[in-house]
Amino acid sequence: MADKNKVRSINDKPMHKIGVVLGTGFFVLLCAIIIFPVFAGLLASFRPGTELIRRGLAINLDLSTMSLSNYTYLFSGNADSQKYFMWYKNSLIITIVSVVLTLVICYFVAYGLTMYNFRLKNILFFLVIATMMVPFEILMLPLYKEIIALGLIDSYTGVIITGICNASTIFFFRQYLGGLPKDLLDAGRIDGATEYGIAVKIILLLTKPAFASMGILSAMGTWNAILWPLLVLKGAEKFTLPIGLNTLLTPYGNNYDVLIAGSMFGILPIFVIFLIFQKYIIDGMTAGAVKG
Repeated sequence: MADKNKVRSINDKPMHKIGVVLGTGFFVLLCAIIIFPVFAGLLASFRPGTELIRRGLAINLDLSTMSLSNYTYLFSGNADSQKYFMWYKNSLIITIVSVVLTLVICYFVAYGLTMYNFRLKNILFFLVIATMMVPFEILMLPLYKEIIALGLIDSYTGVIITGICNASTIFFFRQYLGGLPKDLLDAGRIDGATEYGIAVKIILLLTKPAFASMGILSAMGTWNAILWPLLVLKGAEKFTLPIGLNTLLTPYGNNYDVLIAGSMFGILPIFVIFLIFQKYIIDGMTAGAVKG
């Protein structure tokens, strides 16, 4: 019997190696497809806008056409530069406030649905999840009419308020909190902690990976959002970065110099957020793999 198992393991090794090679090749190809537009855009940001019109997004390294002129123009302080950084500031304000409020509200909603037992608990959670099945395009008109009724048109509040209670974020927090032992609540009560103290000083500290993951996803969604801010914001001085960059493309002239360099510089905040919180994301991915 041992000899048969040995022969079987030897015969399985080539198939295992083929599977590893195919899997590695697939993910390398997938990474190349994802990285290509970013890399091409980065190269294009060092070329004049006329080169982009002539050649499109190309990855050829022609050093004779590459320079820092686009970035120099972007930071020169001229009218285009001032508008760009005004849009940049608007996006930063909306993103920071929206992410903070979304994480706080969704955490406490998920905490209540997970840690406490009360009537209609499962029905309420089902209703929360059911909202994920409704496309935003269906909700857009009622939300827009509501924002008009509240007098929040052309304001940051009108952009932020509609997305701070996100069903997918609540679902993620609930699933993460469901993996924590409820004995922690009893231990906190025995030590004299209040319910609020347990939620903030004990449970919240254990959910850092969940906060990091949802923070990045929420920041990406808010930073790149264009449809809802485009409906709510009317004045150019309150435009977010995606809307502002879109205004550079007009039938009367296209400012590709600012558009490409500004787009690449616009990636920076999300990239920095990912670098800061990647440790917690990795911890969150591996937390369930080890049992102590």
